[in-house]
Amino acid sequence: MQRRVVVTGMGMITPVGGDVESSWRSLCEGRGGVGPITLFDASTFATRIAGEVAGFRLGDYRADAARWVEYSRTSQFALAAATLAVTHAGIGDAAIDPTRFGVYLGSGEGQQDFNRFVELVHSSSAEGHFNPAKFTSYGIERLQLISEADQEHGGPAGYLAAVFNARGPNSTCQTACAASAQAIGEATELIRRGDADVMLAGGTHSMVHPLGLTGFILLTAMSTRNEDYATASRPFDRNRDGFVLGEGGGMLVLEELEHAKARGATIYGEIAGHCSTADAFRLTDSHDQGRGAIAAMRGAMTDAGVDASEIGYINAHGTSTPSNDSIETLSIKRVFGDDAYRVPISSTKSMTGHLVSAGGAVEAIACLLAIRDGVLPPTINLENQDPECDLDYLPRQAREQEVDVVLSNSFGFGGQNTALIVRRFTD
Repeated sequence: MQRRVVVTGMGMITPVGGDVESSWRSLCEGRGGVGPITLFDASTFATRIAGEVAGFRLGDYRADAARWVEYSRTSQFALAAATLAVTHAGIGDAAIDPTRFGVYLGSGEGQQDFNRFVELVHSSSAEGHFNPAKFTSYGIERLQLISEADQEHGGPAGYLAAVFNARGPNSTCQTACAASAQAIGEATELIRRGDADVMLAGGTHSMVHPLGLTGFILLTAMSTRNEDYATASRPFDRNRDGFVLGEGGGMLVLEELEHAKARGATIYGEIAGHCSTADAFRLTDSHDQGRGAIAAMRGAMTDAGVDASEIGYINAHGTSTPSNDSIETLSIKRVFGDDAYRVPISSTKSMTGHLVSAGGAVEAIACLLAIRDGVLPPTINLENQDPECDLDYLPRQAREQEVDVVLSNSFGFGGQNTALIVRRFTD
């Protein structure tokens, strides 16, 4: 019999709240977290807005915050969200076998000091010529060892392993916007097959820095509603013009059911199914017929042993880009058939912005809370629905509705797709 995987702890840091409950209240109330960028001077950028985690201080979550002061926001969000999740699960004081406790994250790059890099290039140039030897010597003199090492994508997973004495499997997934959803799915599989009893799984990311913003601007993927920033993220709306970057972290404690019951843990839901696929199409575009997304949704439902009629809510990838929202709509129609018009769907990115590698984990937590509270969060800013996006996208207001089985979609840059099925726990 397949080992069942349940959720016993949750933690998240988002642009709309500093923990799970404050973030969830904001999502249910339709309060967005997008505003002008304050983390650096973005005044010369075409996009000057983002979903920042305002006032974030690691010291509000950890007594050892001073140890991590030189580390990136990506790493600090991981530490804060993981601390919340581990505390929520009550495993800090429990007798957990550390060799059966692992970490699986989706995470992005560390915070890059763009101004210092420009200074190094300028200092190494004279009369139009670049001097590599000077660049190297200046770099050795001025760059910080910790912040440079923290560029490694796998760093946060290693930090969490050391902090929480998790000596089991340790992995990092780098499938962009699908990364943390895929990490949750693959962590589930590690528990199912007996490689671990407990996994800390989720994601962390901040691309709110000059290099992160520049890349997406060059791809013309971002909203430029700088003056009307509160309504810039508008999934499924006829007038959407691109996504808005967000930042933050989301972590789940996943646990084998009998292990959780043996220690008397509170169970918040079950990871019932998952599937990851690739479009095998283009780096910058989803397949125009949604083949990867369709396969991921169908595969996750097959893994969970459910069909379309049992899905009570879909948390859409819903980025607010012209192509993503219409292709996701098409994909849902092809998977769900007539049920596509029955099932409620919303995009919480309308409020948080796009947390990139952390997005899937934060949205999985929103799905668990929707099941817990019988409340489906809205898609805000959906004022003029695109005729091609003609499903029930819960415009502007949350809906009270009991649900037992939920689908969460995460579709990554480069054609990666992950779908998760989250289910109400019943013994």
